[in-house]
Amino acid sequence: MDNNQHNDNIGTADDSNMKQCRFAPAERLATVSEYYFSRKLKEVAQLNAEGKDIISLAIGSPDMPPSERTIQTLCEVAKQPDSHGYQPTMGTPELRNAMAAFYNKWYGVNLDAKTEIQPLIGSKEGILHTTLAFVNPGEEVLVPNPGYPTYTSLSKILGAKVVNYNLREDNGWQPDFDELESMDLSRVKLMWTNYPNMPTGGNARKETYEKLVAFAKKHSIVVVNDNPYSFILNDNPMSILQIPGAKDCCIEFNSMSKSHNMPGWRVAMCASNATFIGWILKVKSNIDSGTFRGIQLAAAEALQNNGTEWHHEANITTYARRRKYAEEIMKVLGCTYDTAQVGMFLWGRIPDSYNDVEELTERILHEARVFITPGFIFGSNGKRYIRISLCAKEEKIEAALNRIKTCMAR
Repeated sequence: MDNNQHNDNIGTADDSNMKQCRFAPAERLATVSEYYFSRKLKEVAQLNAEGKDIISLAIGSPDMPPSERTIQTLCEVAKQPDSHGYQPTMGTPELRNAMAAFYNKWYGVNLDAKTEIQPLIGSKEGILHTTLAFVNPGEEVLVPNPGYPTYTSLSKILGAKVVNYNLREDNGWQPDFDELESMDLSRVKLMWTNYPNMPTGGNARKETYEKLVAFAKKHSIVVVNDNPYSFILNDNPMSILQIPGAKDCCIEFNSMSKSHNMPGWRVAMCASNATFIGWILKVKSNIDSGTFRGIQLAAAEALQNNGTEWHHEANITTYARRRKYAEEIMKVLGCTYDTAQVGMFLWGRIPDSYNDVEELTERILHEARVFITPGFIFGSNGKRYIRISLCAKEEKIEAALNRIKTCMAR
């Protein structure tokens, strides 16, 4: 018997044994489904394999590189023989100092780099660790509708009860505080907010931040503001930590994925008071072993030396050119949208003539060969909306526009 035949027989025996055993996933998996984009991108990949050449305007993954100096720093550190060991979970001093300086420079917020900043391996990790640190199974979290799906899915996986609060177009996609006050908040531990808002593009407002801080203190609810979009098509970046007293009851996430074109690097940050940061670090230190030193020092370089000129070109000028094409797509589709929205997406309401949003998005995918996001994935309040990503070169978005024009003219 040759090795291949022997291995084949082992595989057959193993398969047979597997069928005889009774395996089942943990019950928590029944509370969530595979992430929409994970599922849909498989379909798009199959269409591309069939030669359909799908243009994706769906995902917010910046297509531009980080600054040249950021990349150079990564390469330089990677060549150093002593840079490849485990790193401190709390992050290197260089990165924490750079993050604190970034908050002071752009938001006017003073943070203690040693105790009030925690580097993260992306905001998803931060959502996980913060929920573990603050919420017991069965306790409740307030999640915006529409909102980032991970707030809901991770809460469910960890055994928390999700309580949605409404964001609506006629209120500028801001929380309705009268509605919040009418709810039973006795078991709520966390409230997730996200301004500038994704997917709607609703901008941060000082008044909203002030009300959130007052709400948090009144009800002893920790407000977590997810803030990765404040520099994209936005001349006035804001932080909830600018509000007096916010640090006592609020946590803010920020990310280098969008603002510094580093989505694959997985560098984000968490800012709050020293006690909250200590609780989150206690969880994090039991789960991971820190980010590669080269990435941390390169991120510190980007935070310190990507100045106003770099940010304006990368985060405003480029996206503004792309946004014009996205607005034309909305018009061709008959969608309405708020011209004041910010961020790297364009959010629009579909015409009443469609039964549901997928009737439109599936037609555009299969007839125009353009992938755009149906708003229902962000919650029931998004079911009559679409989202167009600006993370594609202008020529790609223009090509998508022309395909859609042809499709809609049929």
